[in-house]
Amino acid sequence: MIHKGRIVSAVALTTLGLGLTACNDGEDSASVQDSPSASAPASDPASSDPSSQSPSADPSDDAAAPAGGDITAPGTKLKIGDKAVLPFTYGTEKKGTVAVTVTAIEKGAEADMAPFGDKAKGMKPYYIRMKVENVGGTDLSYASLRLRGELADGGPTGVILIGDLPGKCDSETAPRDFTTKGASYETCSLSATKTDPIAAASFDEGDAYSDSPVLWTN
Repeated sequence: MIHKGRIVSAVALTTLGLGLTACNDGEDSASVQDSPSASAPASDPASSDPSSQSPSADPSDDAAAPAGGDITAPGTKLKIGDKAVLPFTYGTEKKGTVAVTVTAIEKGAEADMAPFGDKAKGMKPYYIRMKVENVGGTDLSYASLRLRGELADGGPTGVILIGDLPGKCDSETAPRDFTTKGASYETCSLSATKTDPIAAASFDEGDAYSDSPVLWTN
């Protein structure tokens, strides 16, 4: 999990050509590395009628089905400014439902990448800015959510980043009071590419979204 004390390391930045696989296509961090252990909600949002569910079901699963709205289906394509309602798991204990609105995908200057050292030469940063809202009302304090950048053809960026660029793209964790419905905060996910421009932001956390992410494009 990335806190305000950021670590920006040249050795944490590399390209697909140096042996990384396509599954590590976007920015990466401690919070993203936790995601393989984070499973999708136990019940599908388009699940069968309530009579098929056991009355002894874990109450925490209720967070996967927010009142007054449906979970955004895997593979949904949205525009910048649109909101997606998504199941979210952080670590092994925090689980709930969040609404994510991508407000901008901004191209930064190549010079912004200087803190990453020589390996960042020729790389162009992109700043994925978003608003995150607690929809399920569960305790998601200090959780961290990141989106990945994708190329126009849907391909990976070929770059892994650990860290952020303070003052340019600050990766914020959820505040301490991110525990009730309606609580919100703003954050930024850093992505970069040496090739084609980044054209989309991708949410691919959890089994349901890993192969069919939700995408935001201009």
